[in-house]
Amino acid sequence: MAFRLKIKYKTLIIVLLLGLIFLFSINNQVLFAEESPTPTFTPTPTPNGSSQNQDKLSELRNKIRDLENKVSELQGQKKTLSSQIAVMDNQIKLTELRINSTKQEIEILGKDIGTATKKISNLEVAVDDITKTLLKRIVVTYEIGTIQPFHILLSSNNASDFFSRLNYLKIAQEHDKKLIYDTQQAKNDYQNQKEIFETEKQRVESLKKQLEIYTVQIDQEKKSKQQLLDLTNNSEKNYQDLLAKTRAEYEAIQGITAGKGAEKEVGNVNEGNEIASIISGSSACSTGTHLHFEVSNNGNNVNPTNYLSSKDVDWDLCGWYGCDGAFGFSGSWRWPIDGKPRVTQGYGMTAYARSGAYGGGPHTGIDMVSDNLSVKAVKDGILYQGSIACGGGFLRYVKVHNKDSNIDTYYLHVNYSF
Repeated sequence: MAFRLKIKYKTLIIVLLLGLIFLFSINNQVLFAEESPTPTFTPTPTPNGSSQNQDKLSELRNKIRDLENKVSELQGQKKTLSSQIAVMDNQIKLTELRINSTKQEIEILGKDIGTATKKISNLEVAVDDITKTLLKRIVVTYEIGTIQPFHILLSSNNASDFFSRLNYLKIAQEHDKKLIYDTQQAKNDYQNQKEIFETEKQRVESLKKQLEIYTVQIDQEKKSKQQLLDLTNNSEKNYQDLLAKTRAEYEAIQGITAGKGAEKEVGNVNEGNEIASIISGSSACSTGTHLHFEVSNNGNNVNPTNYLSSKDVDWDLCGWYGCDGAFGFSGSWRWPIDGKPRVTQGYGMTAYARSGAYGGGPHTGIDMVSDNLSVKAVKDGILYQGSIACGGGFLRYVKVHNKDSNIDTYYLHVNYSF
C-alpha cells in the first residue's frame, strides 16, 4: 500500500512539474514577446556644428535676405547715377555677406565631417567586436536550443536546480536577442554616419566652388563701379546722357525692324560677300567699335544664337551694369565677321538690359567685334543700305532679305562698302 502511494506521489510530482514546464514555456514566450526589443534602427544624427556657429550662420542669412530686398527696392527706383551707385554698393555688401556665409557653412561642415569620421572609426570597432561576440553566441545558442525542457528536468538534481537552469536559458536567450539588436543598430549607425560623411563632403566641395564664383564676382562688381564712375566722370548729366543714348539706340532698332528706316536696294549678294565694315570708335548711338547683328522673322526679333553656327569665341560680357554668362550657338549660318569674334552682349534680358538701359526692354540682337572689321552676308539675299535718326545723328545699317523665307538679317553701326 505504501509502495503504491509512493508511485502515485512521484507520478503526481511529475505531472505537476510537466504542467509547470508547460506554463513556464507559455509564460516564457509571452515574456519574450513583451521584453524583446523591437528593432526600429533610428539613425544617430551627427550634430550640425556648435550652437554659436549655427547662430552666426543664421544671422548672416538674415542679413543676406534683408540686403536682397534692399537691392531689389533700389533697382525699382528712378535711374540716377546716385541710385545706380547705391545698387552697386549694396550689391558688393551682399556678395561680401554671401562669401562670409559660405565660409561659415564650410567651417561648420568641416567640424561635422570630423565628428562623423570619429564616429565611423568607433562604430567600425564596435561592429567588429559585437559581430565576433554574436558569432560565438550563435554557436552556443544553437547548442542550448537543442535541449528540451524535459531533458533539463531529467538532468536536474531537484526542482530548484530545474528552475535555475530554465531561468538561465531564458536569460541567455534574452541576451542573444539584445545582442542581435545591438549588432543591427551598430551597423545601421555606421551606414548612417558614412552617408552623412559623403553628403557633407560633397556639400563642402560645392560650397568651395560657389566661394570661388563669389570671389570673382565681388572683384568684377568693384571694377564695374569704377568703370561707371570713369565713364560718367561721376557726373549725373553724363550718366543720363549715357542712358538716353542707349534708349535712343533701342528705339531706333525697333524702328528699323518695323520698316521705319530710310532704305535703298543695292542688289543681290551671296553668302560670304562683303556688304559693309564696322565703324571704328563711337558713332550715332554707339559708344564704341562693335557690330550689332539682328535677325527678324516676319518683322519679329528672334534669337540669333538659333541661326549662327557653333564657333570658338572670346567672351567680354562684363561692364558697369554687371556680368552675363556665356551661351551657345545651335544654327548653321556662317558668322558676319571673320577672325575670332569677341561677343560683348547676348540676346534677351542681359545684365545691361536688366539695369534699365533699354527702358525695361530686352537686347534684341548680339553685339560682337573682331580684329577684322569687314562685315559679310550670312546668307544669300537682297542687300539694302539704310539709316535712321538716332541721338542727334544717323545710325547706319545694312539689311539682307532672304529670298527663300521671311527672314531679314540686320548689321548695325557700319559703313557701306559700296
